[in-house]
Amino acid sequence: MAVRQSIGRRIGVNVLAWAIGFIIFFPILWTILTSFKTELDAFAFPPKFFSVHWTLENYKGVLDGSNYPLFAYNSIVLSIGANVVGLLIAIPAAWSMAFAPTVVPDRALTRKLYAAMLGAIVLAAAILYLIGDARYDWRIYGPIVAIACIPIVYWVMTRRTPDVLMWMLSTKMMPGVGVLVPIFLWFRDLNLLDTRFGVGLMLMLMNLPIIIWMLYTYFKEIPVGILEAARMDGASLMNEIVHVLTPMATPGIASTMLLAVILSWNEAFWTLNLTTHNAAPLTAFIASYSAPEGLFWAKLSAASTLAIAPILVLGWLSQKQLVRGLTFGAVK
Repeated sequence: MAVRQSIGRRIGVNVLAWAIGFIIFFPILWTILTSFKTELDAFAFPPKFFSVHWTLENYKGVLDGSNYPLFAYNSIVLSIGANVVGLLIAIPAAWSMAFAPTVVPDRALTRKLYAAMLGAIVLAAAILYLIGDARYDWRIYGPIVAIACIPIVYWVMTRRTPDVLMWMLSTKMMPGVGVLVPIFLWFRDLNLLDTRFGVGLMLMLMNLPIIIWMLYTYFKEIPVGILEAARMDGASLMNEIVHVLTPMATPGIASTMLLAVILSWNEAFWTLNLTTHNAAPLTAFIASYSAPEGLFWAKLSAASTLAIAPILVLGWLSQKQLVRGLTFGAVK
């Protein structure tokens, strides 16, 4: 009886998992099917599933009417390039938070350091004020520099990693539209609008908190004794990170990179507001099929299919590595 219950429970769990998976995947499946329909069949109600006139005209129209290779190239360069740079910053940062020795805060020294930081901010504000350039208003940039420096100085003096990690995560809690206007003005003044460097910088900074959080979690699972043994053997700090830490955390780094690439690939808000054509990725390519005269569902579905196909294939081929990375350190 126990065996029967176990088999029945296993079948039930499998059926439930397949049902949930089908529900999650159904919008993608429906988009792919709609991309092969005519516009008349795409608007049909009740919806037609298989009794339709299948056609490739939507893909032909999309490829002929848009520069798809440019959009795809921008998406690949932005999503991969931005997150490779983010990893180069995040790996040392996560190593420092996971393995740097705890420092007992010295209140007197902390006060002196904060005073020096405040003096530097005042000096920078005075220089900006004397320059008189309207693009660098000291009343705006002074507080921004202070807000950016305070968590860094706080962690350097106290090594309060949980507090700094929470501060980093809090930067993801504000809706992007809340800072759209100042960031757009900065990009305009610095001539970064519709440039791959500017959009890549934005995507890198947007994903950096998540990358550091995930790498910190993976690094904490690595025994400190292994790194200490490498130091005793004469390994420098760079050799310790590159030749000891990084190979051991490869599954975690790979899954973090894959997740960051997917987030960058799907980012629409910033790419639509900071690009027009030259640096526009596939999200802008999809949005270009939302016309004032109405939506053409079949062509929009074809454009969406072309946009998600590369990242869908990448996720399918990398799913084993992704699962290994997401479960890294889960079983002792």
